[in-house]
Amino acid sequence: MPPEPQRPTLTLVPSPVSRETQERTTPPRRRLRIADVAIFYGERSGGIRTYLEAKAAFARRTLAFEHHLVFPGRPNSPGAVIDEFRHEQPSLRLAASNGYRIPLGGSGLQATLRSLAPDVVLLHDPFWTPRLSCRAAHELGAMVVAVHHASVALNAAGIPGPQELYRAALRRWYRRAYLEVDAVMSVVDPGPDAHRPSTLPLRLGLDPAFGPWARDVVGEPGDHVLYAGRLSREKGVRELLEAAAAAPEPWPVRLLGTGPAGDMLRDRAEALGLSGRVTFAPYVSDRRQLAREYARARCVVQPGPHETFGLVALEAAACGASVVTASCTPSADLIDGSVETFEAGDADDLLRAIERARRRHPDREAAARLAARHGWDAVLTLELADLEALVAA
Repeated sequence: MPPEPQRPTLTLVPSPVSRETQERTTPPRRRLRIADVAIFYGERSGGIRTYLEAKAAFARRTLAFEHHLVFPGRPNSPGAVIDEFRHEQPSLRLAASNGYRIPLGGSGLQATLRSLAPDVVLLHDPFWTPRLSCRAAHELGAMVVAVHHASVALNAAGIPGPQELYRAALRRWYRRAYLEVDAVMSVVDPGPDAHRPSTLPLRLGLDPAFGPWARDVVGEPGDHVLYAGRLSREKGVRELLEAAAAAPEPWPVRLLGTGPAGDMLRDRAEALGLSGRVTFAPYVSDRRQLAREYARARCVVQPGPHETFGLVALEAAACGASVVTASCTPSADLIDGSVETFEAGDADDLLRAIERARRRHPDREAAARLAARHGWDAVLTLELADLEALVAA
């Protein structure tokens, strides 16, 4: 008998599915709901407000996550603007404090968190009922991140009096505040303060206003040394004045900002014989104007010994300015090649760093690369990925 013919093998090939069909049949990934809680979101505050405003704008523009900001404000005042993503809590304003406000307890904060039911809560300081807020968030199944913006040393330095006593008390407070959080976000090691390691990197970025275009507009820099920031005890401005008084050349100093130490610094400048060389100017909120201020300076100095990031240094370097920071300032590592460093608290070493920076020539290409590398969109995309991984773990 002839062999039986073999049956042909039938291979099933799935029909191609269009992108439109995939989008209709695949359930969309739920957006993460993030709540940032911040006392130090003042009217004229620096890095924290800059970061939170950039984050809110990024969320609105990209719809990559749902963002809520909870801060001390004026919810019952006439004309107060409150929207569904900004949650102002009852508070009292502090005089001479860059618009900072003190919240009236934490019950409103915890009620707000319960109503929002966020996936992640970021606590941007250890002072606003952190453990009660952490427990309220955990009841909802949310993850809690303590953001380590300011060290114990930085907070203690802002208070006149016995520093060792303040530091010991603040360390105890930090350790209790961080005890129940799920992660710590920081650019420095928070272990000495909180007995917790940094598990997420803190990243700060640059607004598009900060770039080498500013130097193109203003031309050659002037002769003055610029400080931009809060006028307070812990910012190292007193050491800057002492360095200026010891300088062999009488270069001018421009102090841009407000704060509780303003009168003390004016008195100190007069006592050092600097009245004709030091100019006090108000806080600048317009970022393009601030970029021009950076570019006009012979160098920009961030003299604080306890900076836990140093956003001013990053912004100024992106504008093509020569920059001086303490060697321990974290952002100094990001702007290598445009920065001169000094030993924190040493006015003589600060003067030497300023003299070196004043002799530098602007590097437009380096400034452009820095501005491109540290844009807020790139920074916040990485942060969102970190938070999504934390929630999914």
